[in-house]
This record gives sequence, C-alpha cells and structure tokens, in this order.
Amino acid sequence: MSKTTVEIPRLFVSAVSITAALVAILAVGSAPASASPITLPPAGGAPDYQLGEAYPPNSQVTIVARDRTAMPPEGRYAICYVNAFQTQPGESGSWPDEVLLRDSDGSLVHDPDWPDEVLLDTRTPEQRETIRGVVSPWISDCADKGYNAVEFDNLDSYTRTGGLVTRDDAVALARDLTSTAHGVGLAAAQKNAAEYAPVLQGAGFDFAVAEECAAYDECASYTSVYGDHVVDVEYTDNLPRPFGQMCTAPDAVTSMVLRDRDLVAPSEPGYHFQLCP
Repeated sequence: MSKTTVEIPRLFVSAVSITAALVAILAVGSAPASASPITLPPAGGAPDYQLGEAYPPNSQVTIVARDRTAMPPEGRYAICYVNAFQTQPGESGSWPDEVLLRDSDGSLVHDPDWPDEVLLDTRTPEQRETIRGVVSPWISDCADKGYNAVEFDNLDSYTRTGGLVTRDDAVALARDLTSTAHGVGLAAAQKNAAEYAPVLQGAGFDFAVAEECAAYDECASYTSVYGDHVVDVEYTDNLPRPFGQMCTAPDAVTSMVLRDRDLVAPSEPGYHFQLCP
C-alpha cells in the first residue's frame, strides 16, 4: 500500500524553524546563573580554631576558623562557623517558636552538654524552610565578609533528641544549607558525625572539620571520604596519648591542631596552641 505524502508549505517550515531558534535563544538567556566556584582548604594546611575569640594567627597557620560574627583573617583560608542545628547560648528567643524542638510534654529540648542551647526541629519541610530562612542571611554574610567556607555545627544534634528527630531530617536540612553555601561561592564543611561521612558528602559537603577524631580513632572515617581535606581539632583535656604520637599515627589527618577546650585568646589564662611537627 502506498503512503500518502503531504507537502508542507516552505514558508510554514521556515516560520517553525525561526520560532524554534528563538525559543532556544530565550531559554539560554533565561537560564539561571551557575553558582560561584568554591575553593577547598589547602591540603595539609596548618589550622587554628578561633571560635572563642579572634586573634592574629601564628605565622605558620594557613587555615583559620572563626565565629560568623568575626571578620576573617587576611591571607588565610577562612572558615565561618555557623551553629545551624541548635540555638546559640541565650538566643532561643530570636528563633521562630515553631522550629524550637519540644518533647511530648511541650518542654523545650536542650542540648545535655550545652543546656543553654535549644535543639531545632527539622522534621518537616516547612520547618526546614523556616530554619533555612534564618540561617541563609548568615551564610551570605560570611561570603560578603570574605570567608572561603562555612561549617555547620551540631549536625549530629538529632542523636540528642531521644528519637524525636531522625538522621534523615538532619540530612535534608544539611542539603538545603550546603546548596545555599554553594550558591554564594562558599565550600561547606561537615562538622563531626564521622560515621555518616559518605551520606553527608552526598548531601553536598565538600570537606570536614572534625573535633577529636585522633583521640577517638575515627579520622579514617573522614579521610576515606574527603582525603586530605580534613581539619582536625584536638583538645588538651582529652589526650589519650601524647600529641606528637597522634600526629604520626598511620591514620592521622594532615591538618591538625591542639587547642584549649575554651578556645581562648593568647592573652587569656589556659590558652594553648600547638601544631604537629
């Protein structure tokens, strides 16, 4: 059986082609701008952890972490600390009430180790969006100040909620926050939660800031995911073996610092700062 051929007028074909071309051009012109490129901390860089108080870093230091309220140091890779999964001390009143976690009795759930900090409720998309609305301006401010990266603290706070909040809830918020960080050109650091490093890398984290991974023999959990892009902070009140031995352990990270637990400035009693040899 023969096929019937329908001849389409050339003018019509031309019009269709022009329209398609215009649609393609407009689509390209309206595409969202790509996120700014991020920079990872220097592999093996010497770190200092200055959350207690900012001060001029040691000449050897190439990586500095400071609280988001402080300015970054010049000439160093700067990490901006943001408490994103629970409130800072004394600041629970500045958060929307619906994102403050409450137990079955309606009482606020506090961090048992930091009782003046209230845990945030990340269980619903609406609550996570509200939290993101509070934290996003902080992230943008870090970028505006000149920081290179942001670390989101207390990602593991769900482990202190008695089962009210799950890891999936925390990871969902982490994915939102890392996306926001990348959008303003900041790398995102996973803070602690060593056992979940593969899952968290999948949520958008680019490197890790670990506390006491050498003391607890868990540095390999980070380096197996992030390689040399792991910053480890050890503390003088928890040294199961001499710091020099921790530096030379087979699984030691290449960026490690020993600090006093309160992270005070050099002018304060108890200050301690020590790099690996």
